[in-house]
Amino acid sequence: MNELPIGWIQTTLGQVATWGSGGTPRATEPAFYGGTIPWAVIGDLNDSAVTETASAVTALGLASSSAKIVGPGTVLVAMYGSIGKLGIAGCRMATNQAIAFANGHPGIATNRYIFWFLRWQRSSLTKSGKGATQRNISQTILKAWPIPLPPYAEQERIVAAIEEHVSRLDAAERLLRSARRRADLMRASALAAATPADCKWKTLGEIAEIVGGVTKDSKRQSDPSFLELPYLRVANVQRGYLDLREIASIRVSPEKAKALRLEPGDILFNEGGDRDKLGRGWIWQGEIDNCIHQNHVFRARLLTNADDPKYISLHGNTFGQQWFERMGKQTTNLASINLKTLKSFPVPDVPLEDQHRIVAEVERRLTILASLSTAIDHALARSDHLRRSILESAFTGKLVPQVPRDHSAFELLVRIAPDYRKTATPRRRQRA
Repeated sequence: MNELPIGWIQTTLGQVATWGSGGTPRATEPAFYGGTIPWAVIGDLNDSAVTETASAVTALGLASSSAKIVGPGTVLVAMYGSIGKLGIAGCRMATNQAIAFANGHPGIATNRYIFWFLRWQRSSLTKSGKGATQRNISQTILKAWPIPLPPYAEQERIVAAIEEHVSRLDAAERLLRSARRRADLMRASALAAATPADCKWKTLGEIAEIVGGVTKDSKRQSDPSFLELPYLRVANVQRGYLDLREIASIRVSPEKAKALRLEPGDILFNEGGDRDKLGRGWIWQGEIDNCIHQNHVFRARLLTNADDPKYISLHGNTFGQQWFERMGKQTTNLASINLKTLKSFPVPDVPLEDQHRIVAEVERRLTILASLSTAIDHALARSDHLRRSILESAFTGKLVPQVPRDHSAFELLVRIAPDYRKTATPRRRQRA
């Protein structure tokens, strides 16, 4: 561990704050709920001031459980599931048992210093969680957690500096996310140009040969006459692009391999999955030799050169998205389209030269928007890095200057725990 600045001391969260946790009134008793006392659960924690909660309890519900009232400014920490998720009570409220709460000892530790320290430590707290199905930490772990403690006045300066920097980053990120939303709208507008407002229609089945893919036959995978080939799954066929990072292989007969081998220009459509993913797809451009496709991916191969495969796919990913959602069949867990439905998919009857022009314009706009999205992503990543750097600087004594006249943290702790002098050795300031 880096050496602490003079006037600081290494201690624990249990030494600098009073800790507790809440409780849950019996859920089957209506008289315990719907009262005027806000009752926070982990879902209410938002890494900032908690001013509203989804549920409220009555005084009777409070008295019947181990739930306790905490005052405004109390630090709230999730101990189950979303370990380290934080909040600061924005009013008098109670919490359930999954939330620990802390109040710094007066004159020893400020609540907001503890809050920001825990925010800095979140990933480490998460790693310390126990349990298989739902990881959790305990108050015992929290109380024993080491914390570097500066003088009280310096804590206030640190918190003020952190919150000034974070406020600026928050404002910048809001602008970046707003720009991303506008870029998404512009992308949708660009894609919508693939379907003219006024056109004649034809069906996909009239202009393309459409086939389903291979179904894995586990009983025949050891047949020596079968060929092992790469094949596309639903996960590989995304809306407007192919994700080829992970390609599975399958053994098929030579006849099946020949019939299902993908060729450049083939248009791919997904058969099933979540309803909003029906019919999504893109163009095969020969990226992998001898690649075939599974039965949940349809292949449409144009019968003539009268249409542009990219144009048809762009239309399928825009106009087609809502059409497939409307025409798909829903089972308990999945939605799907069948071969008959896909053959009936309406396609604009647009001259080939107009299709080429539309595709070129859409791709030009999408290239610009992709560059913008990449720049936004880089800026957001930079902002996240700055947040972490600010917190690291804050809790290693590098964010604000030390002031010699500040009372040392060691002397402050000794006031409430005289025995602390026996267990810790501070770095003392030298007298001028």
